[in-house]
Amino acid sequence: MFSLSLLHVQFLNLHCAYNLWINFLYHDLEYVVGVSNSSPTSTKPKNEVVKSEDKMKERSTNTDEKEKPRESSHYSDADSSSKPTPELKENEDGVILSPSSKVCNYAKGRWVEDNRRPWYSGFGCKQWLSIMWACRLTKRKDFSYEGYRWQPENCYMPEFERSSFLRRDLNTILISRMQNKTLAFIGDSLGRQQFQSLMCMLTGGEESPEVEDVGREYGLAKAPGALRPDGWVYRFPNTNTTILYYWSASLSDLVPLNRTDPSTDIAMHLDQPPAFMRKFFHQFHVLVLNTGHHWNRGKLKANRWVMYVDGKPAEEKKPLDMGNAKNLTVYSIARWIDSQLPLHPHNLKVFFRTISPRHFFNGDWNTGGSCDNMIPMSGGSEVVQDGSSDIVVESALKGTKVKILDITAISQLRDEGHVSRYTRRAILNTSDCLHWCLPGIPDTWNELLIAQI
Repeated sequence: MFSLSLLHVQFLNLHCAYNLWINFLYHDLEYVVGVSNSSPTSTKPKNEVVKSEDKMKERSTNTDEKEKPRESSHYSDADSSSKPTPELKENEDGVILSPSSKVCNYAKGRWVEDNRRPWYSGFGCKQWLSIMWACRLTKRKDFSYEGYRWQPENCYMPEFERSSFLRRDLNTILISRMQNKTLAFIGDSLGRQQFQSLMCMLTGGEESPEVEDVGREYGLAKAPGALRPDGWVYRFPNTNTTILYYWSASLSDLVPLNRTDPSTDIAMHLDQPPAFMRKFFHQFHVLVLNTGHHWNRGKLKANRWVMYVDGKPAEEKKPLDMGNAKNLTVYSIARWIDSQLPLHPHNLKVFFRTISPRHFFNGDWNTGGSCDNMIPMSGGSEVVQDGSSDIVVESALKGTKVKILDITAISQLRDEGHVSRYTRRAILNTSDCLHWCLPGIPDTWNELLIAQI
């Protein structure tokens, strides 16, 4: 029988130090920004919301006056003119670094304005972009969130060029790196956003009839009666480059307890990777994983997921803490991948993307929470910390060859970039402060990914 004590033993066996385990039990570690542990659900005082609205009105009446971000104890605003540009040099991997850097920390740096953004139109990219995330097609009026790029502190990231010629040239650079290769995203709806963002970036948001839908090769055709398939797979035939997304919100193996009963509960094996990933793992050349926002009782109940460990129900004697369950899964999948990499035929590169922050103020998604701020970087523009804000993922990857794609702290600064109240359904008093507008912040996640491929 499974017990919490057995979970402790397994967790420790998965290369987790005792002190970190204590932190998991008593602290929320998902959103550490700078030196502070902050809740994933923000609670902005009403007076601050009023101030933000006043600032927006002032900004709309004087477009020449740039809004000054409010001060933050965890982020410092940086004017590019106030800092000397460091002397840069190239390392053995071709990454340009400052003289004091041996490894590029892409997550440490600042947001800067860039009038060459975005890289595709929010009115276009209809071939790839879900309409619920196309904020240009909603009643939203302010799109200033599109006009920023991320600048790492001690290294140079190759940038997109706005002209269509150079954009095609950039696509050629990425595609040539991925010629005859497959890039796979496996994760939740935020992973799907990153997948759609990359498809829009690679095509410039233009109709691309030459791109082939090869989902059937991976068993991802839409089932009868289903709203959508479990994933999508597209191939650029000129370079034989395949871009794939598979929905696995928990990164756990999901097995129906009774395959003949559509209403049966589903065993959620915390210590086993998804069957889809195990089946096609050997075909991937780049793999990007993520999980995070489905680890709550509401999601488990809605999906009829029942947690299992070692092939047995995990909660027969007592409820299992959801944070511990998530941590076990993250550690398990990182260790499984690390054990498989020496056997992989394609020198696979695996990235675990850190959690994307939520920005619900004055409530949660179902209690009137909102994210009405439209002023970019109103909480600061710079990340000064060295470590990741997602300590669970950062710790789980230590000692493995799985790389971290660290986007949490840089995204924490961009609360104005969410879909907000401008949802497709526009339900009264409901805001989407989890998903991002596209074009938008996930484009930067892909730039960070491309820089590390």
